[in-house]
Amino acid sequence: SAMLGGCRRALPAALGRALRGRPAGQGGRAVSTSWCPVGTAFDAKQQQPQPLRGGAAGRDTGLFGVPELSCPEGFQEAQNKALQESEQLVQKACSTPPGPETVMIFDQLSDSLCRVADLADFVKVAHPDFAFREAAEEACRNIGTVVEKLNTDVELCQSLRRLLADETVTSSLDPETRRVAELFMFDFEISGIHLDEEKRKKAVDLNVRILDLCNEFLIGTHIPNKIDKHVLPEHIRYNFTAEGNYLRVAGLHADCPDDLVREAAYKIFLHSNAQQLARLEELLVSRNSLAQLVGYDTFAHRALQGTMAKNPETVRQFLEKLSEQLSKRTQRDFEMMTKMKMKLNPHNSMLMPWDHPYYSGVLRAERYNIDPGLYCPFFSLGACMEGLNSLFSQLLGISLYAEQTKRGEIWSEDVRKLAVVHETEGLLGYIYCDFFQRPDKPHQDCHFTVRGGRLKENGEYQLPVVVLMLSLPNSARGAPTLLSPGMMENLFHEMGHAMHSMLGRTRYQHVTGTRCATDFAEVPSILMEYFANDYRVVNQFARHYKTGQPLPKNMVSRLCESKKVCAAADMQLQVFYAVLDQIYHGKHPLKKSTTEILKETQEKVYGLPYVPNTAWQLRFSHLVGYGAKYYSYLMSRAVASMVWKQCFAQNPFDRAMGERYRREMLAHGGGKEPMLMVQGMLQKSLSVEDFVDALVSDLDHDFETFIMDS
Repeated sequence: SAMLGGCRRALPAALGRALRGRPAGQGGRAVSTSWCPVGTAFDAKQQQPQPLRGGAAGRDTGLFGVPELSCPEGFQEAQNKALQESEQLVQKACSTPPGPETVMIFDQLSDSLCRVADLADFVKVAHPDFAFREAAEEACRNIGTVVEKLNTDVELCQSLRRLLADETVTSSLDPETRRVAELFMFDFEISGIHLDEEKRKKAVDLNVRILDLCNEFLIGTHIPNKIDKHVLPEHIRYNFTAEGNYLRVAGLHADCPDDLVREAAYKIFLHSNAQQLARLEELLVSRNSLAQLVGYDTFAHRALQGTMAKNPETVRQFLEKLSEQLSKRTQRDFEMMTKMKMKLNPHNSMLMPWDHPYYSGVLRAERYNIDPGLYCPFFSLGACMEGLNSLFSQLLGISLYAEQTKRGEIWSEDVRKLAVVHETEGLLGYIYCDFFQRPDKPHQDCHFTVRGGRLKENGEYQLPVVVLMLSLPNSARGAPTLLSPGMMENLFHEMGHAMHSMLGRTRYQHVTGTRCATDFAEVPSILMEYFANDYRVVNQFARHYKTGQPLPKNMVSRLCESKKVCAAADMQLQVFYAVLDQIYHGKHPLKKSTTEILKETQEKVYGLPYVPNTAWQLRFSHLVGYGAKYYSYLMSRAVASMVWKQCFAQNPFDRAMGERYRREMLAHGGGKEPMLMVQGMLQKSLSVEDFVDALVSDLDHDFETFIMDS
């Protein structure tokens, strides 16, 4: 959406040249008395400090310190305020002569809507109170409708067009301002601003319908399937939830050692559903119609504008070359899994799709003896947070402090608020850590932008605010929360997004932090996984919570090597998903049904047989948020791999390299073309082959560990 820009991208760089040299007191502050060391704040033995009183009269503050949001009805008030402000800004934009101020006004307009929409986007999924979730959902819908109208407001667009058409003015704009103006114009164009009134109305209607279909499809991806319990053998029924004469199957049971349970779960959970199929087909057709209406060949062409890949042809080339390079390795992985299956189940040795995740896990455990229980005592949450704090301090001069919250500011008592403080620039922003499981909380790890950073009209910097959401188990009273290696890696991953938000300190909110191309947005988070898997980093914080003993080096090496077992087959599965996504969003009408395309692509690209009467695509929730962009994760991983090997593998604490990383890659948010940022960091141009080679070379085993273990 034009005005919302990257709002929905849950994911800042020195304040830019404009603010360099600004004294630390402006936008920063000295260490506050309400701050405490980050590690102790996450230690279960530490009680959460008593919340501070809100206002002068002792009233509660609202969520995230927004005064209106002390109750669900406050969303209406916040929304009305934002809409009122946006009306005034639209009038101002239309009457201002072309110049840099036009871009500033557009960004203010974007910010006034995002400040409510982004916050509501988080609250509608994570708040424990249904009334809050419902009010937030309503606010999202209402602001979304306003945005669609603004996207097709001809007079508003004209004010921007006048600016971009005036060569004298555009040549005087700095590169970031010019790029932001072009991004706003691009958002107008993909909404059909250049069409006649009738077609513009059609574009708005299609956008609204697509939004509804996305929500309906997303809900459908999670709905369990039911089956008459008598259909299943009695000895496996206890694995599923009983509801009268029916059994409820809510997932794939991928880790279950019983082949029959996994097979039953796969066939039942992925059984085709006519209603969900109709939703997906209408969604794909509507996206294609909208793309063609506004002048693109396919939805993929529209979605890939402004990304690192730039167009579907490059994505296709990348996926084909990667698949080619993986082919022999994947075959070897499947052969190893088949042998393991024969060993454990001689009566049924054909490898099926429900076997891949299970047998690859068995092979890892057998070869490297990786029992998460052996690692957890070394990864208490407090120790991991101190590890992150130490890494950021050495690499970027940044410290994390836990800050006391006001009453009403947080939505659950176990949420912690972190102040992110630079050694010379002062306070950079806030991270709210919502780390623990609770009823009705989505079981997913993600990063939400609640407020984007920007340079305000009065010269102050609007500090970014983000939420990191994890699903950690609640620890026993008095004991610290212990993380498995996978949870520790996820924490580092999400913190990579948060640092991008804190350091992408752009002048404009529209391109702040993670508001950037999807195939670039995952680079900072995946890069953090490389740090999380490096013994030199882990050794700084991994201590047994009872004895203080450090985690032995060979345990870290074995853990890293175990991840390479069957990694080619795992990557091949991701390539299959990405190819499927490209076909669905490519040339329409599709030559076959979505299920027939799934069958054909699965057998050609992935290699394991399609199972009749299943429709995995109906559970593919990423088709909503990553439509035509599922390849992004692979491409981001390739970049992160190159950055790690070239810049940090030699010394993960290299401050000069950390500063270069901030300057070249984090500082710009989405205010610079993504490929230029990567080239600036790596100091060379990249080909498709470079991306493929980076991914494939990560699969090679470390010779030293291999010999040591042998």
